[in-house]
This record gives sequence, structure tokens and C-alpha cells, in this order.
Amino acid sequence: MNKNIRLLIFDWDGTLVKSLPRIVEAMQVAAQHCQIPPRSTDEIHAIIGLSLLEAFDVLYPEVNDEPLREIFRQAYAKHYFFLEQQPSPFYPGVRDALDDFKAAGYQLAVATGKSRRGLDLILRGHQLEDFFHITRCADETKGKPNPLMLQQILQHCQKTPEQAIMVGDSPFDLQMANNAQIAGVAVSYGAQPLNILLAEQPVLAIDHFDELAHWLSK
Repeated sequence: MNKNIRLLIFDWDGTLVKSLPRIVEAMQVAAQHCQIPPRSTDEIHAIIGLSLLEAFDVLYPEVNDEPLREIFRQAYAKHYFFLEQQPSPFYPGVRDALDDFKAAGYQLAVATGKSRRGLDLILRGHQLEDFFHITRCADETKGKPNPLMLQQILQHCQKTPEQAIMVGDSPFDLQMANNAQIAGVAVSYGAQPLNILLAEQPVLAIDHFDELAHWLSK
């Protein structure tokens, strides 16, 4: 099975880069700006992977105020972009592994709940604007766990679901993979504990990014 895989699709936050503390801070700052109760780190970790407005609806189901949702979105984006002037660092082993995967002929893609503006800012910060074959963001397609962004990536890369894997740190990543009939790989070092991810039946769970290359070589 592993030898047939030619397309590696990655979530961004909590999977490739260590950005979770910044997301938590920006969410809490936006809540304070909107004068609504800030949510805890664990509560915010549980929505990472969703688009920002979907995350807002989960965190604040009692708030039915469209202008306030937009104010929250703008406040979050302003603070997060400020924090990302120095881009979030890659987790250990990620940057070298991505280079190795590309040199080995894999197609590489990103499927993220981030906005296009946010992802492009960070890709520029890491000088990776042209590194991935395709990137898809929640504000230009359907958000996770809808399979549309994965289906668009497959179509662009001319690959079948059997030729791809989706690597992520949230249940939404793995649910999206299941919905697209793509094998899911869970990482244990991101937003959610491993027991929650295993409930989505990934084909592999890894504690360190380097383990992915070893598994693919089998």
C-alpha cells in the first residue's frame, strides 16, 4: 500500500508548524476586544482545524450577532498577523523531511482551516511560496470535515484517493480524510490528544514527524 502513495497532504497548524499558542492568544485577544468571555486553551484547541467563523460558532453558540462575528474575525486576524511577523517555527524534523519528500518525487499539498491571506503570509515568511504543488484554505472552498478541499487537491494533482494520505492533528483532519476516502495519519504532538484522534481510525499515528518517512518506505 505505502509504495502506491505519491501525494502527501498536510494540515498546517499543529501538524507542520508550532503555532497553537499563537492561535490561542489571538482567539483570547479577539474575545476581549468583543467583550465576550475568553475561552480556555483546551476549548480553543478543540476547534483548531475549523475555519475561523465555524470555530467562533462552536465556541460561542449563544452569540447570534453577525456584525460581532465579523468584528471578532478582524480582531483575530489583526493580532495573529502581528504575531506571525516572525513566522511560527516548524516542528522538529519537519523542514528537512519536506525537502526529502519532494526530492523523492512525492507531490506535496496543504489542506488547512486557515484563510488564504493567513497561509500566504506564513509561506512567504518561510520562503515557501512555490514549494507545495497546491494549497487549499477554508475560505476558498468548503471547510473541514467536508471533503471538497481534498477532492480539489486530488483533481489538481491527478491522483486517486488510494495514492494519497492526509496528515493532521485534529479529528476534523481525519474526518475529512475519511469522507474523501483518503488514508489519514494522526500526529500526537498537536492540538488534540492521541486517544481522540484514534477514534477516527487513522492508518498511522506518529509521535514525531520523522516517523512518516519510515512508514512510507515500508
